[in-house]
Amino acid sequence: MAEYEARRLENIKRNEALVKDLGLHNSIISSSKRNQKVKDHNPSPAKRRKLYINSPRRSSARLANSLMGLPLHKDVQDDSDSSSSNRPHKSRAAKPSRGGELASKISSPKPEPSLDFDSLITAWSSWTLAAPSPTRDDEGNYHFESHPTFTPNKSPEAIIREGSFGGTYWRPLYSRRLRTTITDDWKELPAEWTEGLDVGKYLTSETVNPEVNKYGVACGQSIEQWEASGWIMHEYDVRGWFQWYCRFWQGRRCPDDNRQVSRWKRCVGENGRWRKALLKKYVQNGIRSVTDEGEDDQKEEVSPAMHQTCHHWAWEVRQEALDRFWEECE
Repeated sequence: MAEYEARRLENIKRNEALVKDLGLHNSIISSSKRNQKVKDHNPSPAKRRKLYINSPRRSSARLANSLMGLPLHKDVQDDSDSSSSNRPHKSRAAKPSRGGELASKISSPKPEPSLDFDSLITAWSSWTLAAPSPTRDDEGNYHFESHPTFTPNKSPEAIIREGSFGGTYWRPLYSRRLRTTITDDWKELPAEWTEGLDVGKYLTSETVNPEVNKYGVACGQSIEQWEASGWIMHEYDVRGWFQWYCRFWQGRRCPDDNRQVSRWKRCVGENGRWRKALLKKYVQNGIRSVTDEGEDDQKEEVSPAMHQTCHHWAWEVRQEALDRFWEECE
């Protein structure tokens, strides 16, 4: 071992002498110093840890607590839809990332079985009237004293009677959020709204029937899809926007009103995307005339799906609105 160590030291000395004779000693030192300076100036970045940011869980306690604050007069569908309403043209949903799937599974709300559904259902159906009936102007727009920017031109009764949601809106609905089936809540509607109607065809059909709809087409997403998207406020209206509109029309007011009015404005308000898209279709087709109730054959040349979507959101093209839009385009 001593002999090996002696040879090793001798080799080191010989190599150092060779480097010095060749003039490489200073170069190696300089290069080493430069490299060290570069490292000091640009330290290698620390590896980032992957962070999985999950949306906060929605505890069922929120529902239970909210019910405690309801004096049994509290009150179903951003870019928005109406139960079996909007989305007139199909669009391919983006494939969620693996991380997104993980976050979705982790943050999926799971209400506790102990939630008092009887109290919840009672709260949905035992609210009291808090506002007068709407007024109507010369163009057929309705006005609500509490929300002056909310100006639909179709009443809930008209939407139901003329044909909407493929006849399925009030069908028995299983809520994955509440883990229970909601049924027969259509019976809270005023009797005159459904008098003479085939309830099984116009309200509670298990399957979508496009022929029921005023414009003869099926469009939009199901209430289940609305619920999965987080657009349902279960404390007030388990079926979504149209159920909210029915109750709002009758005079109920609740904390969800501003959100629902805002959704209506984004869809079919003065600058709503579906309203503008439909009016543009009229201009593109060179059509300047439209009748109030759709009896004009010209109306059928414009997208029936867009018409049906707007109809679900309580708005229909009227001549005055079409005339104004033509003026803006000219």
